[in-house]
Amino acid sequence: MSGADLRVQLESLPTEAARPDLAELDRLPTERIAELMNEGDAAVPAAVAGQLPRIAAAVDAIAARMARGGRLIYAGAGTAGRLGVLDASECPPTFDTAPGQVTGLIAGGPQALVTSVEGAEDDADAARADLDGLKLTAGDCVVGVSASGRTPYAVAAVEHARAAGALTVGVACNPGSPLAAAAEHPVEVVVGPELIAGSTRLKAGTAQKLVLNMISTITMVRLGKTYGNLMVDVRVGNEKLRARAHRIVALATGAGDAEVEAALEATGGEVKPAVLVVAAGVDAATAARLLAGAGGHLRAALAAARD
Repeated sequence: MSGADLRVQLESLPTEAARPDLAELDRLPTERIAELMNEGDAAVPAAVAGQLPRIAAAVDAIAARMARGGRLIYAGAGTAGRLGVLDASECPPTFDTAPGQVTGLIAGGPQALVTSVEGAEDDADAARADLDGLKLTAGDCVVGVSASGRTPYAVAAVEHARAAGALTVGVACNPGSPLAAAAEHPVEVVVGPELIAGSTRLKAGTAQKLVLNMISTITMVRLGKTYGNLMVDVRVGNEKLRARAHRIVALATGAGDAEVEAALEATGGEVKPAVLVVAAGVDAATAARLLAGAGGHLRAALAAARD
């Protein structure tokens, strides 16, 4: 695409538009600029709300694949890529996901997390190579993320994944985007022009973060990684998380400190079996067997223990 063609394309995108009412932005008092930013941000949840049916359909499809052993892979460039890597990196400590079960790919590789890598977002071949490097299978799920919805890296990742039979989701912030057209599950959260024209790390970035939060969190709920709203698969790796594990077992069972500590000690600090030890009155080995039989779903394991 020529530079002139690209300029014409960008001029048509809501995320690239310049707001005439903000032409004097740099002359406004600081508090007024903050108010304007806050007003714009307040519109983002409503834009996400308009896509909830599509987000829910994507989550159900992702959870079904992951329940059969598939992976969740985010792919994007710049802010979108960083948000995908961020979301993926927080799944192991929060939900005890296996290594590689949730992965983020960013155009330009790890270096692009902290600095701009020139031209990386335009490299469609790199997207295909990055997915091949993960040994992509038809059982996996690939979520392309791009504010504009036209970023070559994200679009190519989704197209390559779909051709391989993988589940595909496209998260964009413009209507009628190539990314949405390429994906089996399109999610277009249209947030409009940014306070600073074209700076899609602002409202568009916030919208993407909200959507990715939903995708990973609700998928993990569907996979049995929570009990109610409790993080029963939390990975205990420091003192704060050990204290959190204690609190979760206490909240789930109503038991006192001594009983909770004994259960956690017996289960090596693992919350789910500790809840079973307390609530079902079983030993740690039986708790482990019950969980295995229930596919890791604590509620189902508790029901089985009571039968």
